[in-house]
Amino acid sequence: MDFEWVAIALGDVAWVSLAFVLGFGARLLGLPPLVGFLATGFVLNSLGMASGEVLQKLADLGITLLLFTVGLKLDMKTLLRPQVWAVTSLHMSMVIAIFGSGIFVLALMGAPLFSSLDIKLALMLAFALSFSSTVFAVKILEEKAAMYSLHGRIAVGILVMQDLAAVVFLAASIGKLPTAWALLLFLLIPMRPLFHLLLRRTGHGELLILYGLVLALGGAELFELNGVKDDLGALIMGFLISTHPKADEMAKTMLGFKDLFLVGFFLSIGMTGQLSLEALVIGALLVPLVFVKSALFYGLMTRFKLRARTSLLATLNLSNYSEFGLIVAAIGVANGWIAAEWLVVISIALTLSFVVAAPLNNRDDKIYNHYRPFWLRFQREERLPDDQLVDTRNATIAIFGMGRVGTGAYDKMCETHGDTVVGVDFDAERVRQHRHEGRNVMRGTPSDADFWDTVHEDHSIDLVMLALPSLAANLDALEQLGEIDFKGRIAATARYPDEEAPLRKAGATAVFNIYAEAGYGFASHVEANH
Repeated sequence: MDFEWVAIALGDVAWVSLAFVLGFGARLLGLPPLVGFLATGFVLNSLGMASGEVLQKLADLGITLLLFTVGLKLDMKTLLRPQVWAVTSLHMSMVIAIFGSGIFVLALMGAPLFSSLDIKLALMLAFALSFSSTVFAVKILEEKAAMYSLHGRIAVGILVMQDLAAVVFLAASIGKLPTAWALLLFLLIPMRPLFHLLLRRTGHGELLILYGLVLALGGAELFELNGVKDDLGALIMGFLISTHPKADEMAKTMLGFKDLFLVGFFLSIGMTGQLSLEALVIGALLVPLVFVKSALFYGLMTRFKLRARTSLLATLNLSNYSEFGLIVAAIGVANGWIAAEWLVVISIALTLSFVVAAPLNNRDDKIYNHYRPFWLRFQREERLPDDQLVDTRNATIAIFGMGRVGTGAYDKMCETHGDTVVGVDFDAERVRQHRHEGRNVMRGTPSDADFWDTVHEDHSIDLVMLALPSLAANLDALEQLGEIDFKGRIAATARYPDEEAPLRKAGATAVFNIYAEAGYGFASHVEANH
């Protein structure tokens, strides 16, 4: 046995244990566990501990798998929307101009850490602060099962555009041009049918996971060997198979691996440099500037015809600083352009921005509902076709969440009650597919206060069935139904026994445990067809 690796493993076990304790503590406080992981990094840093080999490998794997899964969910049509590319370009330009001017003024005033900066370095730091965190936003969207909502697609599209800008900067700043062999990377496009064929033949078990790892890590390594940023390779490989029907299954299968490896990334952020009072103060003072970024995002999105609620939820997803800011700063430090303390400053600003953004994202619907008149002041009368409100017409049964469970419930209720059933889902593509198959499905979400404004007070809905993909989504829907004082029956789905009590407490009159009831339903089906 290699005792050196045992020593490394034992050291990393201590880090992981502390990460669990602080992550669990963050969860008890109503914050995402990632806030506890970030705090773990700073605690270990203050104790003089350095990042280990295993931890760094976890961090690198986490980012690679994150971008691969983002690629799996990437829609080129979304990137080509003005609400994505134009908003990203305008927002980044405005933030660089505003933040860059402020940093340069502080440099002229001789403020600590700023005094050695010229206008070019001020703009570079502003560029670093203009990004929003892909890791944070994707984690929040996945936890809320909102990746395929319109605001989720817009937020992810903007993040991808920012990531592409970062890749261009990295290539230019290190003076490393792609090799001549990089042109051969375009051959990956005609190889797409082969990737799809292999994906179809891998089945649903461990081969599917291994194939995902091969694509993600192999793509990253292939791009790196040709002088192109490795993370871009993982993103591209995910995008090449994103149109396959099993792409979503692969993303869900690899979710646990990605989350585990990302723990290493969050720990490594707090271990980037030595803390000092000066860095802590400057980092903390940068946090309120996140709201300047937020105001610009919200204003631009509403000007580009997005509904107020869509704009706000996407804005809250982007209201933070980014890990790419650390990468940009690291390049500046490596080239001797800026002091090493800036890495610590941006690490602190990044961490605190997550602490501020996490509760805001957890309460996004409440923030919109409570201050709706204010948000609606900025909404344009003209809106996009896929961001319109819909009416449930004369339906008596509304099924929210038209995935596999919701679709099965819809078909069964239609057999029993006829055409009085309506399905509602926030995924525009899924809605189009259901309509193509002849189902009466509309785009919307039960946690949207605007949605219920379109339902007349004398609506005929007496049964709401919640087949949403997560506990958080079901609880948000129940809260909104309580806000409108819905008098009918509410049935909700649960995946685990400990989800049943919170759902009943929130107002569900019936809770169906999908897994617990599956065997009973299977037996009933067999007996009915005997």
